[in-house]
Amino acid sequence: MQNPQPGYAQRFDTARYADSLPVPFVRASLGGRAVAYLLDILFIFGFTALLTLVITVIGVVTFGLGWTLFAVLPASGIIYSAITVGGPKQSTIGQRLMGLRVVAPETGARVDIITAAVHALLFYVAISTFLLWCVDVVFGLVRSDRRLGHDLLLGLAVVPAR
Repeated sequence: MQNPQPGYAQRFDTARYADSLPVPFVRASLGGRAVAYLLDILFIFGFTALLTLVITVIGVVTFGLGWTLFAVLPASGIIYSAITVGGPKQSTIGQRLMGLRVVAPETGARVDIITAAVHALLFYVAISTFLLWCVDVVFGLVRSDRRLGHDLLLGLAVVPAR
C-alpha cells in the first residue's frame, strides 16, 4: 500500500473488514437475489429439458415403465436447488453469477442437500401465493441482514461469496 500524503489518514480496506464480520452482519442485496432467480429460471428450464430427455430414453428402454418418472418434473426446480445449493459451491448457478452463496449464519457452514431442498420448497410455496410472497419480501426489506422469511424459518442466510 502506498504511503498516504501528509495530513491524510490511512486508507480503510473494506474487503478485509467484511471478512472479519460474523455472517449475520454481512448482507446480500435483494436485487442481486432477484436477478439470480431470474437467471436460475433459465437454468431450471434447461435442467428440466435435460431431465425430460433422460426420462424419455429411460421410458423407451424400459418399454414405457420409466415414463412414470415424468412425475418428478414439477419438482425439477427443487431438485436443481438441492443439488447446487447443497453442493460444494453453496449456490445455484444464478447465485454464483451474482456473487452470492447460502450459509448457516451462525457458523458460515455449508448447507446440506435436504435443507437446500426444503429451502427451495419454501421459496416456491411463498412465491406461488402473492400474499405469502409479499410477507416473505417484507421480512427482507425490514431486516438489516436482508434475510427473507423462508431463510429465517430454516436458519439460513444468503451472503456475498468470498
